[in-house]
Amino acid sequence: MSGLDEILNLIETQQQQREEMILKAAKSKAAAIKAEGDKKAQTAYEDFLHRAKEQTEKDFENACNSADADVKRRILSCKVGLIDEAVEKTIAKLKSLPDSEYFQLIIKLAERHSQPDKGVLSLCSKDLARVPADFESRLNECVKKTGGSISLSKEAADIEDGFILSYGLISENCSFRAIIESEKDEIRDTAARVLFSR
Repeated sequence: MSGLDEILNLIETQQQQREEMILKAAKSKAAAIKAEGDKKAQTAYEDFLHRAKEQTEKDFENACNSADADVKRRILSCKVGLIDEAVEKTIAKLKSLPDSEYFQLIIKLAERHSQPDKGVLSLCSKDLARVPADFESRLNECVKKTGGSISLSKEAADIEDGFILSYGLISENCSFRAIIESEKDEIRDTAARVLFSR
């Protein structure tokens, strides 16, 4: 082999070694890049799963809270409906009391709302037609404790039941529905305790 061939062989050998080193370094770098990519992909995947799990748990909790709130709203609506029905039945029962009991109730309510002054009690036309003869005297017997007196108006009031009690320019609507409306919260609380405390 001539010196030129040896030089060419040496150059070729060095070239092959350099190529092998470059290829080995490239493969090593590619493996490192792939490993780093795999690691990043795994981290991103785990992060995505973690966030998806958290979101799913939040969505589930929100759905449960929403369902719970909806159930509570429906229960409350049902309770309010039952209470309102009980109130309506009570008003109907009061209206259908026998005359003696009905007018005794009117006297008790008038006593409760009486003032130490001269008042006028107005009944609806239906009640005015059936008022007992001794009603006004019994009424005044009960309200005299307050130091006042009440006379029965001959004019019918525009109400369904109960009465209107007037002292001068001030009139108080004491129809059963008006009394219930004025004490609605207390009546509903009482009805709720009776209906739902079992």
